Amino acid sequence: MNEELDVKGLACPLPVLKAKKRLKGMASGDVLVVHATDPSAVKDFEAFAEFTGHALLASTQADGVFTFELRRA
Repeated sequence: MNEELDVKGLACPLPVLKAKKRLKGMASGDVLVVHATDPSAVKDFEAFAEFTGHALLASTQADGVFTFELRRA
């Protein structure tokens, strides 16, 4: 099951913290799509995925919005 999380306008570390909270309530294998505007979110989500074991499936940017797809471990 896919879920979406809009954290546009929030600064580091809030996008990652909100994603972490949302992922906690999801089943293993579910995908969370996160939309953020903070440029530092790119490195934050890469590090978050590596540290937690969740898979960062995609990281894209369009019109100032960064989109991340995370699959829950």
